[in-house]
Amino acid sequence: MALCIACMAGWAQAWAPVNERVPEPAREFRAAWVASVFNLDWPSAAGLSAAQQKAELLKILNQAVQLKLNAIILQIRPNADALYNSSLEPWSGWLSGPGVNPGYDPLAFAIAEGHRRGIEIHAWFNPFRATVSNKPVGRGHISTRRPELIKRAGSATMLNPSHSAAQQHILNVIMDVVRRYDIDGVHLDDYFYPYPPHHNISDGRTPAQRRAAVDSFVSRLYTSVKSAKPWVRVGISPFGIWQPNYPAGVPAGVNAYEHLACDARKWLQRGWVDYLAPQLYWRIDSPQSFTALMQWWSSINPSRPVWPGIASARIASSEDPTRPASEIGRQIDCARRYARQSSGQLFWSWRSIGSNRGGVQRELQARYGGFAVPPAMPWSGTARPGAPVFRAGPGKGGEALSWEAADASARKWVVQARRKGQWTTLCILPGAQRRVTLPASMFAGVDRLALRAISACGNSGAPTVLAR
Repeated sequence: MALCIACMAGWAQAWAPVNERVPEPAREFRAAWVASVFNLDWPSAAGLSAAQQKAELLKILNQAVQLKLNAIILQIRPNADALYNSSLEPWSGWLSGPGVNPGYDPLAFAIAEGHRRGIEIHAWFNPFRATVSNKPVGRGHISTRRPELIKRAGSATMLNPSHSAAQQHILNVIMDVVRRYDIDGVHLDDYFYPYPPHHNISDGRTPAQRRAAVDSFVSRLYTSVKSAKPWVRVGISPFGIWQPNYPAGVPAGVNAYEHLACDARKWLQRGWVDYLAPQLYWRIDSPQSFTALMQWWSSINPSRPVWPGIASARIASSEDPTRPASEIGRQIDCARRYARQSSGQLFWSWRSIGSNRGGVQRELQARYGGFAVPPAMPWSGTARPGAPVFRAGPGKGGEALSWEAADASARKWVVQARRKGQWTTLCILPGAQRRVTLPASMFAGVDRLALRAISACGNSGAPTVLAR
């Protein structure tokens, strides 16, 4: 199954190669967070059968295709546990119970099914959280194996961010996933040191020393991931305001720089991330203006993208009872307007998008008219794939496309079509695929087809064009 646009009517005639220019496919990062902690998004409850868990995840992926998203940020390590087969940490209690094997590998399943649909899977790690709300954990959990690394923060506990052994354990966990799974990205959220009033954990460190420790962790993480797999995208989603009064006049009840030891401005300036997704969860017309914050973050490093976190969950919510879905549409427009390197949006979280809270799907459909390929990372690699050998003709139930790769560098394939002089993206397919049959109804009025490879770092290859 691929990302496919449904059109009308069908026909089957011969296709022949032509030498013709084809525009680049549309580029934009369109993602939603899928949270497992407290069963916020998936799975909907702990203890579901493997079949039920898989069915829920497939529903999310299929709906993401319909909404023309191209990435899912899947929480696979909510509190020093694993939603995947790990020898370093126990199975997460949010799946089938603390330490209970669910009978399959959820991450491997998500990757296979996501890639089949043209959806990237980014592995979301909460780096320092160990336990939440005194919930039980599985045997071998770090909180019981290495209690000297654990600090209490209210009803939660956390790995001490300034302890070298704690940092090394987290890096080992993340790099184990990077090496063993075909993920598209590593994603960290906003939890470094805990939020007030629990930020003053007893670690004996000053705020400056805490920031230095977290900076070191972020830098080592980026270098480690890029050394192993340069194409794996590293993204962080910090609190949306770096410090109060940045930009001028913007207030904040939390000082992320002082309280959380989160110097996200430095990480963006230094290029220690492939994208930054600050959580800009406020309205455009508010003291913490979405527009002002988007402009400020985007100005820091024009060569690395800022893709804001957008709070679809706040539509008609307890935090903002009168927020309409139209606010989300306005924020997408704003994010596109002020994007410097490339455009993108991440939505918090899937439940609000999937349930169409307040009619938010209309806002997405109005702006995501066609499919988009995630933006390239030229700083991670510049090689471009060669043009494939491409064939098309009548097939059972539709139009059969097949191809041979010019080289081994394809991470994705993009099928484009021209109709009435306008090019659109029909499908995004995984790099290992070499054939697909698309419904004849998709080809009404189409007089050109093009196929191109996208490299692991997102660079577009030369297209091969067919005409009829």
